[in-house]
Amino acid sequence: MRAPKIIDSIRFLSFTFIFDIMVIKTEGLTKKYGKITAVEGLNLEVEEGEIFGLLGPNGAGKTTLISMLCTILKPTSGRAWVNGFDIVKESGKVRKSIGIVFQQPSVDDLLTGRENLAMHNLLFGVPRSIRKQRIDEVLSIVNLEKRADDLVNTYSGGMRRRLELARGIMHHPKILFLDEPTLGLDPQTREHIWAYISDLAEKECMTVMLTTHYMEEAEQLCDRVAIIDYGKIVALDSPETLKNKIAGDVVKIKQKVRDIETIKNLDYVKGVQEKDGLLYLSIKDASKHLQDLLTHTGPIDFVEVRSGTLNDVFLYYTGREIRESEAEGGFWERMMKR
Repeated sequence: MRAPKIIDSIRFLSFTFIFDIMVIKTEGLTKKYGKITAVEGLNLEVEEGEIFGLLGPNGAGKTTLISMLCTILKPTSGRAWVNGFDIVKESGKVRKSIGIVFQQPSVDDLLTGRENLAMHNLLFGVPRSIRKQRIDEVLSIVNLEKRADDLVNTYSGGMRRRLELARGIMHHPKILFLDEPTLGLDPQTREHIWAYISDLAEKECMTVMLTTHYMEEAEQLCDRVAIIDYGKIVALDSPETLKNKIAGDVVKIKQKVRDIETIKNLDYVKGVQEKDGLLYLSIKDASKHLQDLLTHTGPIDFVEVRSGTLNDVFLYYTGREIRESEAEGGFWERMMKR
């Protein structure tokens, strides 16, 4: 009888060790709505302290995935653990471990910033003895101390977003979920929000999972990104590795006669896309191969060469660009439409 107990103990220790490192783990996670599969057989691991990005076109399954991990939606099949807790069997423990900032604003305009945070303290059961300390702490992190006692309806869009971030970390969550955290903000405010998120992850030893359709946001913030299309992960790695592996250098050509099949078969060409009458080629080392490439294109009107970007990687895997108009609606907005 001793051997099975020893084996069980080893398995338990191995399981605990895995979740000391991986704070989010999914196995075959699937969500279906009738005949439509929003997330299909997804296997994913996110490390502690990592900023992890989810990229994908509208309807790809990004927000459905986050909603399942936050226990808002139940999976159709498969399993997932957040902070070591099963999202179905231990949903209450999962919720105590996480903070959420939805895409759509959810702070109360008729309350002050401080009152919004105080209400969140009550909802999450923060002990009375440290409530004021926590409020002052998060207000300082997002630089809202001077406006804390003003009504939220006097805040700018960027200030409201910062308040939502403050509310999301009030109870010191292990994992913070952000759904399009800077959607609709001006570039300067987006940069400030990015800085807050990076500082939060570092100072609070917090794992962050975010959805975004801003390529520069993913490149600047994320340690790794997963590109999701039709409910499946089609690529997963660091932004730099994905760019080096897939994008290479990008050559944009406008030509009158095209022999695309010949170009596709060149050993240094990684990918070919046509868009708006232009030919986009992802190639290895443009400085070395450009002259040979142009001998295969035929007459051209112009040629442009640049380094590859994460947007080029996205195009390679999905064949579509992410545009602001394609951003997924927030969870509550979609629920109201059902």
